[in-house]
Amino acid sequence: MKHIIILGDGMADWPVESLNHQTLLQYAHTPYMDLLARMGRNGLLNTVAEGFHPGSEVANLSVLGYNLPKVYEGRGVLEAASMGVDLQPGEMAMRCNLICVGGDTLKNHSAGHISSEEAEVLINYLQEKLGNERITFHPGVSYRHLLVIKGGNKALECTPPHDVPLQPFRPLMVKPLEPEAQETADLINELILRSQELLKDHPVNQKRIAEGKDPANSIWPWSPGYRPQMDPLSQTYPQIKRGAVISAVDLIHGIGRYAGLRNLDVEGATGLHDTHYENKLAAALEALRTDDFVYLHIEASDEAGHEGDVALKIKTIEDLDKRAVGPVYEAVRNWNEPVAIAVLPDHPTPCKLRTHTAEPIPFLIWYPGIEPDSVQQYDEVSAKEGSYGLLKEDEFMKTFMSY
Repeated sequence: MKHIIILGDGMADWPVESLNHQTLLQYAHTPYMDLLARMGRNGLLNTVAEGFHPGSEVANLSVLGYNLPKVYEGRGVLEAASMGVDLQPGEMAMRCNLICVGGDTLKNHSAGHISSEEAEVLINYLQEKLGNERITFHPGVSYRHLLVIKGGNKALECTPPHDVPLQPFRPLMVKPLEPEAQETADLINELILRSQELLKDHPVNQKRIAEGKDPANSIWPWSPGYRPQMDPLSQTYPQIKRGAVISAVDLIHGIGRYAGLRNLDVEGATGLHDTHYENKLAAALEALRTDDFVYLHIEASDEAGHEGDVALKIKTIEDLDKRAVGPVYEAVRNWNEPVAIAVLPDHPTPCKLRTHTAEPIPFLIWYPGIEPDSVQQYDEVSAKEGSYGLLKEDEFMKTFMSY
């Protein structure tokens, strides 16, 4: 049996008053997810281990069955792997956002979803002005970039910028968790402030301002770590002889690389509501024909949640159903070799809060011949009645791969 996980990043949410106190999954028109919930089995999954922040790196590692206390080294190292940056002993990697600040306020975490082309110019400029033998900036995708510091101490308190929109940024700057990390914290905070001086008058930002767009006028490094010790999935699940990851997000590609999966680049994959679903779908189905396991990750709902845009997030959920879940099911349901499908988010991103939370998320599993439970639709409330109950740690992946 082949296996595909369709992950709608941040898709789970809280009840919304304007939607008659329904969650967005309850309100959205999702005939295919509801169909698979009725024909399959359902449950809840705790993707955030105790003591961990509900970040996408934590949640996606958990979905794939990794032991977080054993392998977790932060987000930056995973994105480094995706970008082909081979971290050496003593090198610390950090996610480095390009953000927009207005006065002393962190306006948004994405510099208005700056384009990759504009961002590359700015990151290369910062490397020219601030980089040296110890400090290296690496351009990534849109607002998501990488900072590598040789000899950096990861014992730091860093605030993810998507957690604190419209808050004063200075109290949120990097703090050491132990005296030995003070020098690293001071260095990073100096880089933040120097980047603001360098970027405020850069032609890219002047052009963005003239066009009514938010400037990318500061960096914001966070999630420090060293090279992780992760075994490929094939060592735990020998049925995965060959697998693939499809995503617009460097983080997910980095997880895929350490997990021993192929990273498939898809033209038009943006990580936003305008991502090219059809190209991602085609890549997923092509991979399923040759591979044992496919991880199809779609970021759009998470970004809509961070924007606090209820209508847009509903659209992204309905698009996932209509343009990913449904076509995958229709394509594979009669294949000679059966395909097991799992649908789930990695964590909630409530529009009201505009950041991630750690509540358990709903999941469904369907394959030809599975004995269904009593759940009739796919959402956070219905899944509580599912036959799987509440799973945690590696229990979801072990359950899914057991079929």
